[in-house]
Amino acid sequence: MIYYVYILLCADKTYYTGITNNLTRRLKEHESGKYFNSYTSNRLPISLAYYATFTNVEVAISTEKQIKKWSKAKKEALINNEFEKLPNLAKKIF
Repeated sequence: MIYYVYILLCADKTYYTGITNNLTRRLKEHESGKYFNSYTSNRLPISLAYYATFTNVEVAISTEKQIKKWSKAKKEALINNEFEKLPNLAKKIF
């Protein structure tokens, strides 16, 4: 089975990160506001900004959890394929 970790750009310019095994169906659910009072239902319209495919569900779940902790700047570097920026964006300034 294929699993997708995805990032949506919401109308308020925030990002939502999720996981699914059917990306087309899940995007339709987000767009329709199927889950009332969910994060995206209050921030429509949304657009797909990024997705990655996985064959191992544990790796997909781990990746989703990791991305959810990232800053907006780090998510945007991933979305824009600016992988060289990711290490520097992970560093904390003390």
